[in-house]
Amino acid sequence: MVKMSGKNFNFKLNERRYFSETFKKEKINEILSKKTIIKELSALYEIADAVIYRWLKKYSPVQLSGIKIHYEMESEEQKTLFYKEKVAELERMVGAKQIEIEFLNKIIELASTDLKIDIKKNFSTIASNGSGKIQLKKNLP
Repeated sequence: MVKMSGKNFNFKLNERRYFSETFKKEKINEILSKKTIIKELSALYEIADAVIYRWLKKYSPVQLSGIKIHYEMESEEQKTLFYKEKVAELERMVGAKQIEIEFLNKIIELASTDLKIDIKKNFSTIASNGSGKIQLKKNLP
């Protein structure tokens, strides 16, 4: 802590991490052999994506300058499997929502019978005050 003209200042030194050249080359080879992806490395080692891309440009055996790399799933079978899993997950979600809807409808039905009133909104009824046109009563002499 440094004291300057009556005020205290806290200074924090930034840590700077250094990665060996062999580490960088190893991680670039993992990316190129599709064992991992840049986002995973970034999250695992807390490294910015831009740094990993810089490593890729520097240590890749193929010159990547000006080339965009687009990684795709390896086969149609993997795509199909991915989408089947996604559909199954969505079907589970829809099923859970359907159960919730049926539960709430049953509660409304039971409350209607216990209270002996129709709780569900009936669209054929006349609009109540405030939801329709207001008709003013005229005072007759």
